[in-house]
Amino acid sequence: MALPPPDPKFDLRGVSAEVNCLHFSCNVPKPRPPLLFSGSSSGKIHVWNLNTRRAETILCGHGGKSVFWIYTLPDREQLMSQGRDLQICIWNLAEGRNEVTESIPLDRVCFCKCSLLDTQRPLLAIPGTENSQVQVVDLDCQKIICSMTPTTDVPWGMAMCMKLWQPNFGCSPLLIVGYEDGSVALWNVLEHKLISRYMFHTEPVMSLDFDCDSARGVSGSAENILNVWSLDKQQDFKYGGLCTAIYKAQELVNPGIADVKIRQDKKILATAGWDYRVRIFGWKKVKPLAVLQYHSATVHCVSFSDHIIPEERLLAAGSKDQRISLWSIYSQT
Repeated sequence: MALPPPDPKFDLRGVSAEVNCLHFSCNVPKPRPPLLFSGSSSGKIHVWNLNTRRAETILCGHGGKSVFWIYTLPDREQLMSQGRDLQICIWNLAEGRNEVTESIPLDRVCFCKCSLLDTQRPLLAIPGTENSQVQVVDLDCQKIICSMTPTTDVPWGMAMCMKLWQPNFGCSPLLIVGYEDGSVALWNVLEHKLISRYMFHTEPVMSLDFDCDSARGVSGSAENILNVWSLDKQQDFKYGGLCTAIYKAQELVNPGIADVKIRQDKKILATAGWDYRVRIFGWKKVKPLAVLQYHSATVHCVSFSDHIIPEERLLAAGSKDQRISLWSIYSQT
């Protein structure tokens, strides 16, 4: 008989607003504590000390507008946040400072979260000026280096989610974008070129993630289907003609996948559901492993900790019910 799903290891309360996004920063030398950053609909960013399980800092930089994407650079001295105030804020957190040093303006309100490729030349994918357009900014000079706009007569709708990544064989960075019409497209960034596009969903694509090692991606939408798809690594991505195919379509009981994340070790996958549940799947065969029930409203986001010690891996989930749950599951795999 299968074991029942566990209870949360602990939860975090006191946000007093919907929790829209989460980001761990745990892989730091002691005595610096592991942290969890959360962004809320009130425009505040809470910095949670996971040792004390309390918010040690609250950042306010988006004029009370909802924060829906956050990311810390590896040294944890800089934080990036995206809000509905049409600003991407860059925070200086070094030596206890909590100040916005730079901001990148956006041209329109949308649901699409930014995506950062943190390499020697850091690149940031952002929503563009037009409905379906996405742009890539070189953060060193803060200039737009490319804009990718669909040229077909049939509208794709808004860009809803995206993932910027660098193939192992060293060609141009690639960008995967999920659109309002249910399609997922692969773009060559430096050539501003559409490589391939497929209709993986019948509803807007709400979230996606990508495993660069196996060239497999996963996407969730407003429907009750979790789609896992693969890219053909036998062909060079930069030349087009890419074969993209559904690897597996996993049907869920209820519709609506707000967020999807692959754990860093590529062992398991988590989804955030409109039905208040977090679902866990094995990544290799997309086998359902557990359904975590704790929240009393839509789960907006999930995030895996970046601990390098397997026994310390955590999963965090943020919800409309203003709570953050922390789970210790399948740590030793």
